[in-house]
Amino acid sequence: MKKKALSLILASVMVVSLAACGSDAGSGDSTDNIGAETSNGDTANAETPNDGAADSDAASASGMNIAMITDSGDITDQSFNQTTYESCKAWAEINDVPFTYYKPDSDSDEARNASVDQAVAGGANVIVMPGYMFAAAVVTQPEMYPDVKFVALDVSAGDICEKGVGEGYTYNPADYNVTDYYNEANVYCCTYQEELSGYMAGYAAVKSGYKHLGFLGGMSVPAVTRFGYGYVQGIDAAATELGIANEVEVEYVCGGQFYGDADITSAMDTWYGTKNVEVVFACGGGIYTSAAEAAGKVDGKVIGVDSDQQPVIDGKYGEGMTITSAMKGLSATVNTILNDIRDGKWSEHAGKIENLGMVSENPEENYVQLPITSTQWSDAFTEDDYRALVKGMYNGEIKVSNDISAMPSTTVKVTDYGSIK
Repeated sequence: MKKKALSLILASVMVVSLAACGSDAGSGDSTDNIGAETSNGDTANAETPNDGAADSDAASASGMNIAMITDSGDITDQSFNQTTYESCKAWAEINDVPFTYYKPDSDSDEARNASVDQAVAGGANVIVMPGYMFAAAVVTQPEMYPDVKFVALDVSAGDICEKGVGEGYTYNPADYNVTDYYNEANVYCCTYQEELSGYMAGYAAVKSGYKHLGFLGGMSVPAVTRFGYGYVQGIDAAATELGIANEVEVEYVCGGQFYGDADITSAMDTWYGTKNVEVVFACGGGIYTSAAEAAGKVDGKVIGVDSDQQPVIDGKYGEGMTITSAMKGLSATVNTILNDIRDGKWSEHAGKIENLGMVSENPEENYVQLPITSTQWSDAFTEDDYRALVKGMYNGEIKVSNDISAMPSTTVKVTDYGSIK
């Protein structure tokens, strides 16, 4: 039997009190506008949050009305939220479909659920939710709104089971039937094989000549850890191939949050300035700002995450700072799912929890990749070398573990500092 009691309780509470939008985890500002923006760029009236979505009467011939909800960040995070927002907005404009985004008024399950209620009240029938923090919404909201299609990016079976089971959860989703905890008929979930693009980034960095590398994660959630452990594996593989494993060193830490601040910047100052770290993989929303600020003081380098962050990081902190970015195919996922909803193919996705990774030996076609145009290729590691790497990974010649139970065993030295906060 599906667990409906929590859903019914929340329904009675949330419908009475729909939330306006507020701050992200890093701003500290609790008086933001409601954060609902229509596809033509007009921001909704902050005085009337119940009117914050696009006019449902404006729905196009497809009948779609799309809403996107941010997690703990906002649409300017230069990472997960922003990429998802821009992809949804662009698709909606091309297809003449109403689009609205919502920013919850706090970083809580209750606030994110309230934003779902608000979106539905505004006419949305397709809701895109980026990030594992939406697991609670997947458990409670689809059952209340069976006519709404929910697209949950980076939400895993384990995330759903943790919220659905609650106290006593074993942290092994194989112990449970995940469909007992959510209404799968109107939900599509996916995760990404972050360890693969993390591996590519680490491998490319060492092949390009970097020997002292760092990893700065956000919170040590599974997606961040997969990026980090893949990065370490890629570093180790490249160093072993080059015969320089005894010369390569990795500093590894998580910030404990998804935004940079003075404390994290200070730690990065020590890495770049005292330990002579050459490049840091900044992995976790806006936490890249601390790495970039510190790198800018000593001509250090940064690796971006989720999307191609080179234009933003180089534009603000210094040309040539970003050597590459370990990307997820968020845009490809959004476009595929929205196209199929438009074309009446939702049944091909409903109920699935897919783990997206490599589908081709052609890098551009994969859900995990490095950016071809902005990666700093060199004689030591060319675009052709990258394509050969991807081919080997796709063909199974190169193995990358997705085990995050412990730091990978390596021949290079890895120092794990745990978490700054």
